Amino acid sequence: MDSGVFYHPDGERNPSRARRTARAKKVCSKCPVMTVCREFALSTHEPFGVWGGLSEAERRLIIDRRAAVS
Repeated sequence: MDSGVFYHPDGERNPSRARRTARAKKVCSKCPVMTVCREFALSTHEPFGVWGGLSEAERRLIIDRRAAVS
């Protein structure tokens, strides 16, 4: 699969970005390693792309919440 589904090109904005993110999340939802992928992206603070069914913004929120609890 083209990795472009998971990473936005320079200058991409909504609604194109929302459609691409939704397509990537759909792929993730069927992936047998989604949870492992998600935890890797969260633990390494991966700043780009859709990983484990989470967008960049969603991962940032989770990382920030985890930091606030620590």
